[in-house]
Order: sequence, then structure tokens, then C-alpha cells
Amino acid sequence: VVLFSPHFRIRKRDDFEDVLEERRRSSDLRYALRCYTPTLYKGLVPCKVSMLKSIVLQSDHLQCVIKQVSSESGDSTECVAEEASLILDEMAHRMQLSTVRFFVFTLSKAFKRLFRSVCVNEEGIQRLQQAVQEHPVVLLPSHRSYMDFLMMSYLLYMFDLPLPVIAAGMDFMSMKFIGEMLRMSGAFFIRRSFGGDKLYWAVFSEYVKTMLRKGYAPIEFFLEGTRSRTCKSLTPKTGLLNIVMEPFFKGELFDVSLVPVSISYERVLEESLYARELLGVPKPKESTSGLLKARRVLSEDYGSMHVYFGHPVSVRSLAEGKIKRSQYNLLPRYIPQKPSVDTHEFLNDAAFRLVRIQEENMVLKPWVLIATLLLQNPDGMDLSSLTEQTDWLRHLALAFGAFLDWPDHEACSEVISCSLALHRRLLSVSAGHVQLSVTDAPQVETTPEEAVFQRAVVVLSCASYRNQILHVFLRPALLAVAMQSANSSRKDDIYNCFNFLRNMFSNEFILCPGDSVQDFEEACYLLMKRGVLQVLEHEIVMSASGQSTLAFLCSVLEPFLQGYQVVCRYLCEETNENLTEKEFIPAVRSFCFVCGSVNCLHTRSCLLLVLISVSTDLIMHVLGPALFCYMCVCHHGIRSPEVL
Repeated sequence: VVLFSPHFRIRKRDDFEDVLEERRRSSDLRYALRCYTPTLYKGLVPCKVSMLKSIVLQSDHLQCVIKQVSSESGDSTECVAEEASLILDEMAHRMQLSTVRFFVFTLSKAFKRLFRSVCVNEEGIQRLQQAVQEHPVVLLPSHRSYMDFLMMSYLLYMFDLPLPVIAAGMDFMSMKFIGEMLRMSGAFFIRRSFGGDKLYWAVFSEYVKTMLRKGYAPIEFFLEGTRSRTCKSLTPKTGLLNIVMEPFFKGELFDVSLVPVSISYERVLEESLYARELLGVPKPKESTSGLLKARRVLSEDYGSMHVYFGHPVSVRSLAEGKIKRSQYNLLPRYIPQKPSVDTHEFLNDAAFRLVRIQEENMVLKPWVLIATLLLQNPDGMDLSSLTEQTDWLRHLALAFGAFLDWPDHEACSEVISCSLALHRRLLSVSAGHVQLSVTDAPQVETTPEEAVFQRAVVVLSCASYRNQILHVFLRPALLAVAMQSANSSRKDDIYNCFNFLRNMFSNEFILCPGDSVQDFEEACYLLMKRGVLQVLEHEIVMSASGQSTLAFLCSVLEPFLQGYQVVCRYLCEETNENLTEKEFIPAVRSFCFVCGSVNCLHTRSCLLLVLISVSTDLIMHVLGPALFCYMCVCHHGIRSPEVL
């Protein structure tokens, strides 16, 4: 277990093993039925599900809340206790090894069809094997696809590790047969929102804490709360993190190990689905029939997948000097307490740093570099120029510390050719010219609106890959924009601009609270190392050869800045003070129509950058439906103005 601090960075890269290689050579059925003997926490034998339920319902904490709810509602304690029992029945998992074996057999077949390789860092597995024997473990994977939690359980079974108990949304429970099979494979189901339901929260929190205290199984949940439709990290949620840390705060556990896991895809299964959701198409409801219809994805090639198990983070080390555990001794442990302001700040800071570790351990493929360049050149690029600039960008990314999976001993042109072939649905290559486009659409007549919509889907899909590398360029890009905006070479002036931009984007990107000075110094160091600028005592001076790098970095943030400007302009001109959330999106759509009709945008290429490439979950959730209308106006050749 490592000490976790703001200055800690994992520099050593572990070796990877392709776990599908053996699966391709041996029987999947024999593998699924093999002897499974995981090493358990301190050698304890897991209690039965019925015993776990009894412990939760009889806990002092839940009994205290039952009495409170009974007093407030006027219902008898027996009625409230019965309601708590029903909540637990709806929520709790029922692990059955036979169901797990069925999933292992099925997933082995599916993964071999979907992926060329699934690579796992061996040292990370060894660290996890050690951690589960010493302290209760909480697994914190990144969340970019439905495949994430399936792959996690599959890998833990493969390496004889205890199967995790996974927090899942109620949507999955509605799937006939599949929902119950997931429950019997370790999923427990929770409502999306239950902030005001005191009894539900008590049952849920006591259920999770009991599993931790008893060492029943590793707990697994997603810090981001939901899948990122834009494939960039979302602002973390701290509710579940507080629950798993509370037993340590109250002295019920000596320590808890938090294990960040980074899951990277060369091609995301839901890339087109995500783009349509961002454009306003309703998300398909999870159903068994929908899952069966989706089996056509098995005929597609999704390239490689990397799973990086990070260093376990000790909650004891993390909280040292930051949390006064004595405050938890002022009341009996079973009495519910809201986190103090200091605890809330600690949780928020810890969550951001854990997601930052996830980002740093993401394995990036060559396509993310190509996608970045194609988005900055919406009219396309010559293949030779694309090859040259991708190679330049590769060296820049590596200099900034990117975890890049670039094939050894292969010419750059070959690597790029393979990437273009894998993502051929998003682009066309004609006469040596590469451009984003719909290449395999049916040859039928479409309306101009449908054509623009399809174009938007392609560009948004491409932007989701560009977003995977944003964390590498983010801090240098903030500095580049600050230097451009400050109109001064004085370090203080540039830092003030940097800090303003950083605060503005604090909910957009993973920027750890209180690390403004450190981020500024990191950005200066990276650009100095690259020879882009010189940092003097009171000045920051750009070198003669640094213009192209700074221009690229500014263009990385440009779509986000312009997207914010569009929304700000709408909010400044909106006169209705009582606009509801449901009314907001149609209102923005109407605003876009008006802008287009009075020539208030600037060219179709700029429009693509302003709206399509702005792939933030916040802005695109608002602007997605408006994008379609906005592009339609430009499609008919109406000249557009400046955004601000």
C-alpha cells in the first residue's frame, strides 16, 4: 500500500499480459468449470447471504434509524422494520458460483470475438492479491462502457481473486432473467436517487459497511457514478466513498485499501449510441430483448483492451493529518452523523485524486492522436501530412507523460494505416486524403437534416476518442491559453489567467482542489522540458520554436471555450427567469435557429468546433439537440458570425 499525496505520481509502467491468448488455445467450458479457490481476507469464510441480511437488519445503526422513522411517520417499528427488510431483499445480491461459471463461459466466447487482446498488468494483479489478504478492498474502475463491470468480475475469477460485490443501477434489475443472473453474479441494485429517504439510505449504507467489516467480498463501484458518454472523466461522486471510509473513521477497521482501475478501449462498443444520446436521442431502456438485438456487435472488431490495476491506496495514509477521528467518539457509533465540512472536503479531494490516478494509467492508442488532429482539421488532411503530424504529436504526448501503446518496430505509416482501418466507419480515405465522414451508410436518399445528423454522430464519436487524451494536454493547454490571453509576459499576470481558466473548468476536467499552484508549475515544467518556453524569475518567455506547440495546445481547449461562450450568450439574452430544466433544451434549440437566421455564427468549420467538438457532458447534454438545428442552418450555406 502506497502513501497517497498530491505530489505522488506513478512513473513506472507495468508489463502487460494478454489474458485471451490462453483462452484461444484451450476449452472455455473446462476453464469455466475449473477449481476456483480465491484467497480471502484474513482467511475468513464468507458468511451466507441469509446471515448477511440478518446482521444488517439487526445492526444497532439500522435499528436506531427504524425507531427515528417510526417516530416521525407514526408507523409502528414492526412496519418500518418490515419495509427495511423488503428494501434489503430488493437490493441485496445472491452470489451463486454456478451462475458465475455460466457467465465466465459466455464472456470467454464473447471477448474472443470482440477483442484482439485483453491486456492486464501482472504486477497490479499481484498487488491486489496481497491487498485482499490484509485489509478490506474497494475496487474503483473507470467507467466508459457496459463492458467495465463484466470484465472486472471475469478477470478476478481468472486470477483466483474474490469476486466483487458491485453497485448497479435499478435499470438492470428490470431485465428479465439477465437481472437475476447479474444479482447471482455479485450485483446489488440501488436506486438512482434516494437522498431524502432516510430508511433506504440506512439500509444501503449498513449493507455496504457490513460487507466491508466482515471481509465478505471486495466492494466495487464507479466513482464517476455513471458511464461517461464523452469518454472523459466525470466529476466524481462522494456518497459511496464516504460509506466505505466511515468504518475506518469510526475505528471499526484498521484500514481500507482503495484500488483505482483504469480500463481503456481501442474502440468503444457504444461509440455511436453515445453520440446519438448527446444529440438528444433518448437512451434505449435496458432490456433482455435489446441485449439479444445487440448481439450483432459480435461481428465487429473492437481492437485491443487494457486493464490497469493501480497501486492500492491506504485510507489510513490518505486521512493522516487531515481527519480527526476523535470527532466520531463524541456519539455512539450507531447514531447517524452527517459528514463534517472537513470530512466533506477530504472526501472531495480524495475522489478527485483517485480519478486523476485512473486518468494517468489509461492506456492510449494511436487513434486518439489521429482523432485529435482530424477534429482540428474538419476539411480533412493528406495522409502524408497526417502521418507526419501524428508522429510529432506522439512525441509531444510522450514528453508530457502519456501512457501510449505504440507498436514497437513498426513504421508510423503502418501504425496509422491499421488505426484508420479499425475506425473506418468514422472516416473516408480517398486519393490520399483522410476526412471524417459516414463511409458505410446505405446508398439511399436522405434529407439535408438527416445528412447533417449523421455527420454530427461521426464527429461526436471521433471527439470521444480525442477526449481520452485531454488529461495529458490539459495543464499545458491552460497555460498556453493563459499566455495568449494575458497580453503580458509577467509570471503573475499569466498565473492569474491560468487560475481563472482552471476555476472555470473545475467541474469540466479533473483538477484537484487546492492544486492550482502545483498545476501551474507542472505546466511550466512540461513546456520548459519540451523547449517551448523559458521560465525566468518574474517572466515567462516563449522560445522561437515554441509557436506551433502553443498553437496546438490552444486549439485543444478552443472548442470548450467557444461552447461555454454559446451557452453564456444564451443565458445572458434569456429573459425568462423561471425556465425549467425540461424547457431549457428546446429554448437553446430555438436560440440556435435565431442565431443562424441572422448570420450570427461563423463558418461551418468553426461551427463543428464550437458545438460538435465540445464533448463535455454538461455542455453537450444541453447543446446536443440544439446542435442538429444549428448544423442544419449552416448546411444551407447561411454565413455565420462570431460567437461573442
